Amino acid sequence: MIKTILLKNRPEGKPTLSDFEFVTEETELKINEGDILLETAYVSVDPYLRGRMSAAKSYIPSFELNKPIQSGVIAKVIESKNKNFKEGDFVSGMLSWKTKQVSTGEGLLKVDGSKASLSAYLGVLGMTGLTAYLGLNQIGKPVAGETLVVSGAAGAVGSIVGQIGKILGLTVIGIAGTDEKIEVLKSQFGFDAGINYNTSKDIKADIAKAAPQGVDIYFDNVGGPISDAVLFNINRFARIIVCGAISVYNDTELPTSISVQPFLVKNSALMQGFIVSNYAEKFPEAMQHLADWLAENKLTYTETVVDGFDHIPHAFIDLFEGKNNGKMIVKI
Repeated sequence: MIKTILLKNRPEGKPTLSDFEFVTEETELKINEGDILLETAYVSVDPYLRGRMSAAKSYIPSFELNKPIQSGVIAKVIESKNKNFKEGDFVSGMLSWKTKQVSTGEGLLKVDGSKASLSAYLGVLGMTGLTAYLGLNQIGKPVAGETLVVSGAAGAVGSIVGQIGKILGLTVIGIAGTDEKIEVLKSQFGFDAGINYNTSKDIKADIAKAAPQGVDIYFDNVGGPISDAVLFNINRFARIIVCGAISVYNDTELPTSISVQPFLVKNSALMQGFIVSNYAEKFPEAMQHLADWLAENKLTYTETVVDGFDHIPHAFIDLFEGKNNGKMIVKI
């Protein structure tokens, strides 16, 4: 029996369970020479998948209706006719939301569960960690002693960005949505200060208080009013790294925001968006740093693990309600 999750509808606003369709096939998959048969172990759900559910043009093709959704997956090789993979290997790659599937092995990387947990290869040792490391270093160009503000700081990318900032000698301030998350940022991830945007009466003033020397680097995961408030506090030659804008992903109307140009001109500031694949040639270097820091206990991570293939859509929707601490992963 093989279960598959299809995109049934293009969501209007926040996705709902009715936008997904489950299909069950009573079939046995057979592989040809050069193929491997995979059994899904872990599935990554990420905010950027919301963009692929839309028909709007983007940096990556939209998902097709009535076709399987894809994301980062850790899978076990249960049968192989490919010389590069053997039965029992675990691999990581972009795969379909299916309990079992056939692959040629193209684009898949072997992962070693003895060096780190398998799920870590979807997070701190996967695209999440690479996004944090490369965005901060390639655009932020941090200098020890500077001040870094991170929005969505308790999320998968944000929590790693803040830790890397501390390793590099920055003062780090995180913005998140609950007091519990703020406490985790400070006690577990070493952030110097945190701001709860849900209880703040004046977030612009709270940022100024937490960063009396101003903001040199802003790692933006959320967009919207939070990012507007940071702009009022940036320093001359500040660098604004635009990684995501989860606060507006489900908007059905064009969001209203302040004009960023006066802030950028007045402060000679840089504002740049990116996708991690822009820096693909730097992946090996970044991965080595992340693995070393993890081994040296300079870097840690949290995961919100949901059990069960049938709960993948629900876990994805929960991202937009801030129900995750760190990386959201579904264990099959």
